Amino acid sequence: MTSETASGNASRVAATNIYEILTGDEDARVCKDIPDSACDAQPVSFTLQLIAQVLTKIGDGLMDVKVVLAWLMSAVGAPGAAISLIAPLRESLSMAPQLIVAAFIRRRPVRKWFWVVGAVLQGIAVFATATVFLTLEGATAGWSVVGLVILFSLSRGICSIAAKDVLGKTVSRGRRGTLSGYATSASAFVILAFGIWLNLTGDGRSVTILSQALIISAALWLAGAVVYALLPEAPGSTGGGGNAAAVALESLKLVFDDPDFGKFVLSRALLLGTALSGPYFAVLAQSSGVDGLQGLGGLMVGSALAGALSAPVWGRLSDVSSRLVMVAGGMMAGLTGIAIGLLDLSNSVLLTSPYSFAVAVFILGLGHAGVRLGRKTYVVDIATSDTRSSYVAVSNTIIGLVLLAIGGISALVASLSIAYALLMLSAMAIAGAALSLSLKEVED
Repeated sequence: MTSETASGNASRVAATNIYEILTGDEDARVCKDIPDSACDAQPVSFTLQLIAQVLTKIGDGLMDVKVVLAWLMSAVGAPGAAISLIAPLRESLSMAPQLIVAAFIRRRPVRKWFWVVGAVLQGIAVFATATVFLTLEGATAGWSVVGLVILFSLSRGICSIAAKDVLGKTVSRGRRGTLSGYATSASAFVILAFGIWLNLTGDGRSVTILSQALIISAALWLAGAVVYALLPEAPGSTGGGGNAAAVALESLKLVFDDPDFGKFVLSRALLLGTALSGPYFAVLAQSSGVDGLQGLGGLMVGSALAGALSAPVWGRLSDVSSRLVMVAGGMMAGLTGIAIGLLDLSNSVLLTSPYSFAVAVFILGLGHAGVRLGRKTYVVDIATSDTRSSYVAVSNTIIGLVLLAIGGISALVASLSIAYALLMLSAMAIAGAALSLSLKEVED
């Protein structure tokens, strides 16, 4: 036996051990809803995707658009218009173009390389962003970052389509939520430690320190691409890989042709309230007198801790019933937002403590993590191997467009009252949870 063969066998054994420990599945050959050719390689596929997700999720957290990039842009004197654009661009552009992109991806029987290319482009965009902050200032820096966020978001959209399709081909139903849950939890603990460290540095935080964090983020994206390239993906169906625009229009009919899928898309649109509520918690905290590093640190730690603690639980529950996870997460986040909004309108003294908002953001984070993991697992499990790319692309494209519309409406409402905007988004989340309860069960 050559040393290369021995090393390969050792790697497979290690991957199998990790798979069995994390899933509790002592028989790695039990497969559901994946090709027979992928069954034997499932432990390796599971482990490699877990490692790649952990690396890139940490990288994503280190360049958090709503916190890190916004702080850096303000520090270098970027115009307010540029700062206000990065969050909606980051969210919408990673989803809206996916319907057309999916047609190109379906033309290739092996799709992992789309994820690899997307991850590399994201790494390049993040590294270039760090360079901008280290070398430029003012409007030049601000609009340069906006351009790089556009590149990052479009590349992220490519990864999103490819990742869900490859996950559905290589990891059995009943194990996908577990994989995502552990990846989210592991990365959240790292970001939690980063947030605590930033708070301990006090006023010594600088553009240089956060730019260095962005460089580390870029390296993690590139490392994730290398790991993902090793994934043993078997060739799959190439149906639907025709003209991109024609396929996009044809695919949109899925929301009408499949009522269950259409109801899921509507539920997900309403549950956007959990994703868009976060910034309003921060604004209300500042207006209530919870300001400075202590307030910011509490929000960061609460959010990261929620992801770290809840993701494995939500992941396993998603493999049992992803729709009920969406229900629980939406209700948790929605009711928290309602409570904070009403307390603010009543000028309650409860909101003058930094711990009140830290706890509120923690609960919001728990709910949002459940919604994210639940809907990701649901859309993969409701589809077949032939329709998965289309379902993901249609869902993400519609949500990307809806996100822009809701963002504009909530911004208009926020100009009248931040509390009213939070109440509106929280009511949406509760409505989305209620609608999710009527979704059909897709987990066996």
